[in-house]
Amino acid sequence: MAKTVDKVILTNSSAIQAKYGVSGLRAIQAAVKALITADKTRGLATELILLDDRADMARFSVPPVSAASNSKQNKDAVDAIYRKLAPDYLMLLGSIDVIPHQDLKNPLYTTPRGSDPDPIAWGDLPYACEAPYSRNIHDFVGPTRVVGRLPDITGGTDPEYLVSLLKTAAGYKPVGHQDFMDYFAVTAEIWQASSKLSVTNTFGDAKSLEDVPPRNYKWKPSQLSRLAHFFNCHGADRSSQFYGQPASGAKKYPPSMDAGYVQGKIHEGTIVAAECCYGGQLYAVTPAVPQMGLLNTYLSDKAYGFFASTTIAYGPDKGNGQADYICQFFMKSVAAGASIGRAALQARQQFVKTASPPDPSDMKTLAQFNLYGDPSLTPVMVTQAYKSPLDLMTKGKAVGKSTFAAERSERKDRRRQLFTTGVHIAETEIVPRRRGRASSAVIRSLRGSARELGWETGELLSFRLLPAVQSKARLPKSLSTPSELPTAYHVLFSSTPKGAHNEGEGGGRVLSIVALIGKEIDGKVVSVTEIHSR
Repeated sequence: MAKTVDKVILTNSSAIQAKYGVSGLRAIQAAVKALITADKTRGLATELILLDDRADMARFSVPPVSAASNSKQNKDAVDAIYRKLAPDYLMLLGSIDVIPHQDLKNPLYTTPRGSDPDPIAWGDLPYACEAPYSRNIHDFVGPTRVVGRLPDITGGTDPEYLVSLLKTAAGYKPVGHQDFMDYFAVTAEIWQASSKLSVTNTFGDAKSLEDVPPRNYKWKPSQLSRLAHFFNCHGADRSSQFYGQPASGAKKYPPSMDAGYVQGKIHEGTIVAAECCYGGQLYAVTPAVPQMGLLNTYLSDKAYGFFASTTIAYGPDKGNGQADYICQFFMKSVAAGASIGRAALQARQQFVKTASPPDPSDMKTLAQFNLYGDPSLTPVMVTQAYKSPLDLMTKGKAVGKSTFAAERSERKDRRRQLFTTGVHIAETEIVPRRRGRASSAVIRSLRGSARELGWETGELLSFRLLPAVQSKARLPKSLSTPSELPTAYHVLFSSTPKGAHNEGEGGGRVLSIVALIGKEIDGKVVSVTEIHSR
């Protein structure tokens, strides 16, 4: 019988050594070895694989990664490893200068001066998908794999940061469901209606939702010590803060979260879902940008997981959509007892099914949200009766092989079902692809909606809805092309403030982007949705 591998840790030893030297590499390898030993006590067979090692990669019939920054080489290597071992968990060890995010093209991008200035929606989504390397998001709408990234500091020089994260993963302990549901949530005041929906959907009420303004970033220790954190605030490129905004819409952005302030105040085991623009950005700490971001700060304080976006994220100002949904789905799965890796996969799959057919902003959302943390950690016990193998080990009780075998069997069956779901989504979903100019009737309709809102209109992008891939199973013609199905999406950006940067009170440059998304059926715009950059 082939050796079972439940979890694979992937890293690039050459890139690690270039950052930390031989001694730093050895310290990280020792910490990985300790994590592998701890995983064994939890019933997980874990293996470390070096993507740049010729001998390691020869086992999978793929060349070693010769350039750490090469997205295609890394994607090809991860795919080959997954196809042979089919582990339940894939953990990317290191920041983007060790294993890069994949370079997916942002469907809302036009030019550097365009309304959405992100040319790339950086993320780890393709590592979770069966499709080979591509820069097109529509090739990756059906994720099948559990993937998470345990990052060090981009450009870092001290290996202790990553060693400490590995120690946290090795020593993790789950908590009860009710302990986790005592949440902490912060919203920009202007998005209070949307945030109330999100936290109520996720936690059952909105009583612990805080608005900024009138509140500020100096939160009480009793709030920061809660284990579930949910943020719907503005974010900014390479900023260590999140920002609020008044309900009036005034261009004022007081800090709502500050990495320097919260450092040392976060409770071990915290899980974060952050809708904010750039909330999941792994930027380098430099003399010009001396404070590491909230993502790295939370993990350094022994948070178990951080789910957030690398670039500009979107959502409605009053309802729910885009970033709201994917963050809700992630947090609800964690609360229901999923590992954080499975929660991320379930969130991605549920997001695509909920958005179906996804519009261009949905596609960007899918690509840009990532899980940071060891994907095998399961923070929440769903019932008090449940005792994890780790809990039993710490109390001196023996855990038989049959217990681990039963858990492995259940986990493998979940992975099989999730894999099947992802493949089905990939084979049946229709996705937006950029096309030429919209019809004059559509243009008049959208501009009329914009005038009703008092907008001056800017760029208009049009997308035709087409199958993501050629489906193996042919849909009946009456289901594949009925007149009731949408045939196109159109995105009309406001020219005010035309994506201009606005200075946050803490120094971050906050983007303010507003757009209308029109859904076209049979040549007519049948609905219009307003979205805002987070």
